[in-house]
Amino acid sequence: MRNLIALFVCSCVALSAGAANDPEAAAAAKLAASVSRPASAMVPLAPAAKKPEPVVRKAEPAAAPAAAPEASEEDAEVALSAKIAQRLAALRERQQARAAAAARARKLAEAKRRQEEAAAAAAAARAAAPKHGTVWSYEGETGPANWSKINVDWAKCGTGNRQSPIDLRDGIKVNLEQISFDYHPSSFSEVNDGHTIRVMVGSGNFITVGNTVYELQEFHFHRPSEEKINGRGTEMVIHLVHRSVEGKVAIIAVLLERGQPHRLMQTIWDNLPLEKHDVVSPSIVIDPSDALPERRDYFTYMGSLTEPPCTEGVLWMVFKQPMQASPAQMALFSRLYPLNARPVQPTAGRMIKESN
Repeated sequence: MRNLIALFVCSCVALSAGAANDPEAAAAAKLAASVSRPASAMVPLAPAAKKPEPVVRKAEPAAAPAAAPEASEEDAEVALSAKIAQRLAALRERQQARAAAAARARKLAEAKRRQEEAAAAAAAARAAAPKHGTVWSYEGETGPANWSKINVDWAKCGTGNRQSPIDLRDGIKVNLEQISFDYHPSSFSEVNDGHTIRVMVGSGNFITVGNTVYELQEFHFHRPSEEKINGRGTEMVIHLVHRSVEGKVAIIAVLLERGQPHRLMQTIWDNLPLEKHDVVSPSIVIDPSDALPERRDYFTYMGSLTEPPCTEGVLWMVFKQPMQASPAQMALFSRLYPLNARPVQPTAGRMIKESN
């Protein structure tokens, strides 16, 4: 009987320890505690008044019948012990399962944390590494707002304070020196470079501005015009790019509006390459003078290239008088490049001069 009481006590302690977090353990502990109490403690009875009884001498009961209650009590103890053992075994099994699940969860959380830290470190390393991209466009993630982030050599596209194009307004009217042109019919080649139609011109075509001689290198087209005059642009523009022997760049911009066919443009369109990046070199010549308006008064300011790498120190001359091109000629270009113009940039206090 002492062994059973000890078992009851141990069971109560074990079950009570897990009862705080396990309802089943609490129920098992309650059962064990109730069973461990003696029957007299479970059902208290009030003492009854005793009546005097006549003394009757009974024969002593035989010893054999007393064994039956003792055997019944032992059977109950065995059954109770088995039941408590089953409950304790089930409780331990659940506790072990919960501990294993918690360990797995901690392991997975730690692995995920390490993976996230490694990914963040790799992303930071990529962000810190110098970028040397070459792909740019006029829209989306590779558009003008992000040119400076694509390639470290294009930083001026985002940080420069002498960028082009600009809105030409409030110019200082002065007697600007006339641009001296020495253009003549020349061989040419053209390419659809993925950003515009670019025409490379044979050597020997020059302009002179401010005692500096620049040679015509190439000309290309934008739609709409990148330049604006007092907030107003045109449907297209031609940029004629010149370079001096010292490496200085001078660009002449000729605005294009709808009207009569443009002779030079038609020659270029007639010889368009069939594939992007293919270079076509026709066996005919073109006269760059056909790109110039009759009236040569202009605006001038210091700016930059209007495409990456946005190099500054470029002398810009924008003719006031636009040229004309037919709707069909403009429509052809718009099929290739409906939008290939950089937005206007801050003037940043630059001086703008214009012809009287």
